[in-house]
Amino acid sequence: MKPTLIYCYDAYCGWCYGFSPVMKKVAEQYKDQFDIEVLSGGMMVGEEVMPIEKIGPYIQTAYKRVEELTGIKFGEDFLWHINNPDKSDWVMNSEKPAIALCVFKEYLPEQALLFASDLQYALNYEGRDLDDNEAYRHLLEKYNIPAIEFYEKLKSEDFKEKAYYEFALCKHLQVTGFPQVLVQQNDSKFYLVSKGFSTFETIDLRVQNILKELKNATDISITM
Repeated sequence: MKPTLIYCYDAYCGWCYGFSPVMKKVAEQYKDQFDIEVLSGGMMVGEEVMPIEKIGPYIQTAYKRVEELTGIKFGEDFLWHINNPDKSDWVMNSEKPAIALCVFKEYLPEQALLFASDLQYALNYEGRDLDDNEAYRHLLEKYNIPAIEFYEKLKSEDFKEKAYYEFALCKHLQVTGFPQVLVQQNDSKFYLVSKGFSTFETIDLRVQNILKELKNATDISITM
């Protein structure tokens, strides 16, 4: 049984958007050694749900830092909302994109990371409102997912519960910020790979060290 590489992210996390190309490269590099799991963290749910009018001024500064450190670019359509928060009706709410990811996993679980990345591109570059059902339609066409089924599931309590289970699981894993990457060996053994943005080279080195440790542990157990 392969260990699991767990990626804890949030659709509204700008640093996760900047980290997305790194994470896709990591997943491609280690697809044979790990199962890959993506969990939504629920960064903006409950009391943390926020209208763009309130958080826009913060993002006006923060996005530039993300661009400088990661090389990612935020799109003009997204930045219009950030720079004109008093004219935008956006509400930053992590619930719907998290439910959408849970629904997507029912169809193509092995492509969950790509879908999560596409959600972030839709928001941060194309300027799509992830609290609006229509923000997902172009991705249904891309992945050949039946729209009627998808939208029925998007509003179902079952998939809402799945999303909130992921939020709770991230808390259980003591994830306090995003992005965060972990390796799970078994039910009780976890390794922290990355907390916050890291380069591919940094993560690659850490994962190699974890794989060596896992191999050594296996070799010891076989010889005993």
